[in-house]
Amino acid sequence: MVRSDALENRARILAAAREALTADGNTSMNQIAQRAGVGAGTLYRNFPTREALVLAVYQDEVARIIGTVPDLLEGMPPLEALRHWTTDLVDAMRRKHGLGDALSPGAHQAISEQSYGPVVAAITEILDAGKKDGSIRVDADPGDFLQLTGALWRAASSPVDRAPRMLALILDGLRTSR
Repeated sequence: MVRSDALENRARILAAAREALTADGNTSMNQIAQRAGVGAGTLYRNFPTREALVLAVYQDEVARIIGTVPDLLEGMPPLEALRHWTTDLVDAMRRKHGLGDALSPGAHQAISEQSYGPVVAAITEILDAGKKDGSIRVDADPGDFLQLTGALWRAASSPVDRAPRMLALILDGLRTSR
């Protein structure tokens, strides 16, 4: 059983690392510990290597995004839920590029493989809700949707963010014709 203060320390470290590494992929472990308000020993007890910390930040972010699906579907129609969810995913993937600088190619590949299944499952849940209510085409495929949205986080975000317009086109293609 983990003590509550240890869980709080871990959460603070992950939040500080997400913020710091997104801004600068070269942020040191000591700088992250300082941002989190913990000692270096606490940081290394939780994350023995820099790569372990970066992987944990990735996993935490993916879990957070996936965890929003039920609330989104409860509060809005499936296509709108998909728009909100995908926008959050795009923002996270754009932040991931800063984190990616801190990962070895092997670790980058591992986290991509680990997150693919859960992300596709989340997309499937939203698409299935839309298929059930008739708002999303029955042939909509979650893998295809994920591949298409990959262009969104690679799209230029300045001077004008093109991702929202591109997402609108993708979502229009998912609509059933009535």
